[in-house]
Formats: sequence, C-alpha cells, structure tokens
Amino acid sequence: MRGGEFGSSGMIRDTYNRTISYLRLSVTDRCNLRCQYCVPRNLPGVTTEGVTRKAEVLSYEDLFRLARESVGLGIRKIRVTGGEPLVRPGIVEFLERIARLEPGPQVVLTTNGILLKKLAVPLREAGVKRLNISLDSLDDKTFKSITGGGDVNTVLGGIDAAQRAGFPAPQINVVVLRGINDHEIPAFAKMASSMGLNVRFIEYMPITGDSGWKQHYMPSHEVLERIAQEHRLTPVESVDGAGPAKYLKLDDGPGMVGVISPISDHFCASCNRIRISADGQARGCLLSEETTDLKPYLERDDEAVREILKSIILHKPERHKVTESETSHGQGWVPMSAIGG
Repeated sequence: MRGGEFGSSGMIRDTYNRTISYLRLSVTDRCNLRCQYCVPRNLPGVTTEGVTRKAEVLSYEDLFRLARESVGLGIRKIRVTGGEPLVRPGIVEFLERIARLEPGPQVVLTTNGILLKKLAVPLREAGVKRLNISLDSLDDKTFKSITGGGDVNTVLGGIDAAQRAGFPAPQINVVVLRGINDHEIPAFAKMASSMGLNVRFIEYMPITGDSGWKQHYMPSHEVLERIAQEHRLTPVESVDGAGPAKYLKLDDGPGMVGVISPISDHFCASCNRIRISADGQARGCLLSEETTDLKPYLERDDEAVREILKSIILHKPERHKVTESETSHGQGWVPMSAIGG
C-alpha cells in the first residue's frame, strides 16, 4: 500500500507510509504547576492560569467531535493532555464519552498527579486505561524549584492512589535537566525497581524558545550509562503504551526504565501521532511550525472535520529539524502547555 491511503483495516497512512493511529488531544493549557521547561517564568504575559483566553478553548462538544472523527479515520489511541487536564471541570465525564466511542479507542491520560489522589477511582471507572504521571524530582526542594511550588508528596500520594485504583503500573515521566535533577537518576531507577513502576527519562527539548537550552540537555545514552553503574539492564522488545520509549528491564526488581530521545535519536520514522491543542490548533509534529486551525471546520459539518483531519494526517512532516548540534530550533516561542505535550 502506498503512503497516503487507507488500508483494509481502516487505518490510515501518511505520505511517508507511517500508520497514524495516535491522537494527543489537549483539553486545556491551564495548569496548577508552572514547570520551567513548559512555561518559562521570565516571559511577560505568561501566568499560571495559562496563555489561552477561556473563550478560545474548544468546548467539550467540539473536542468530542474531533475525537470521534479521528477514531473514524483509524485513530486507536487518544491521550488526553493539557496543561493539566484534571483542572478542567467535567473532565471525567468527557473521558467517559470518548472511551465509549466505537471501535473503542484506548483512552490514556497524562497528568502531573496533583489532583490524582481524589480522581484516580473516577478516572478508572470512566474507562481510562493508563496514566502517565510527570515527576521530575523526588526531592521536595528541587521539585518546588522545577514546578514553581509543587509538593512532591502530593504527587507520590497520587501515584499510590492510581495503583490502588487498579491502574496498570503508571508511566513516570522525568524530564532530565543537567545540573538540576540529573543527580537523581539513580534514585529514580531505584524507585522503578522497588515500586514496580516504569520510569521514563525524557530528553529536554527547546520548546520554550530558550537559546540556552543545551546547558540543561542530557542525551539518553548518558542517562543509561549512569543507571548501568548500579543495575544490569536488559532491553525489552515492546511495552504496551510505551510509544516512542525504549525500555530496559532492571535486574533487581519488577520495574523498568525507559528513555525517550527526540533529540539524540529521533523516532520520526516511526512516529504515529498527531496533536490538537486546546484552542483547536492541529500539528503533525511537536517541533513543527506548521499548524492548522480547526475552528473554522468545526463550524461546518462532520464531513468537513473528517476531511481536514485526513489532510493533516496525510501531510504530516517527515521529521523535525532539531539536533544536538543546534542551539535553537528556530520556531517562534510556543509554550509546551499550549501545544499539549
């Protein structure tokens, strides 16, 4: 089958013959934290309340239409993101609606865990299959510094609540920042081993337009070298819900560590996702300047929505242009919270 066509299974391929089956759908750019790699604190006009005016955020009905038409095009996994998705009122009911779509997509959620202790059971009952939980430090002082005042014990309590609610081992996401939290890599590996969690170390990306991003960037091979000093690592072929992560089994416990390497070892050739921000901007690539405003199409019928989504899939860029040798990626400043992770 040539790229840019539907297969017999109903799945759609882009022009580079990649099957696109994954939608990252942001429901808000608001957040109860302010992580330094997501929304910089030294830029004017940016507050903890987010950067999108409330009137610009898509309604749940519009977000549901986008999810429904995406599933009709072959999307089989929908990750709901933010900002922090759990700060938006009505989020549990929305997740339940998209979990009931046919054929049933795998609904997963990325959260910072602050509200998870209260919502873990309702999320599980709504049909959410898996959780990704951001946790960039195990030290309260460092965690407060990275997140702009967050409480690490609240997140740890949320992880415990998720496990008690019956979720599979949550994926713990750690953005590695050289000179800030990289000394905690061994502690996170120990956490994975002792708690049976999957801890994923993510390379820092220059999303915020920071010209000095390289001083905090650490390639994934350095992360694994540090872990290998204390643990024997065995590569794992595949992990359900792993996405672009490459996983390794630890020799001394049920947990695993993984690395996500968008800069040092980009996974563009196998990328299977598109993204839609809370204000209706669609991207075929996280680090692309190319966006499509979906709001005008949402004012039309479902066929128009379906056709524009199909066009976005078919014209997904071949790859991003950021490498370790670059000092900036050249695009205008766009906070991670507005893109949807």
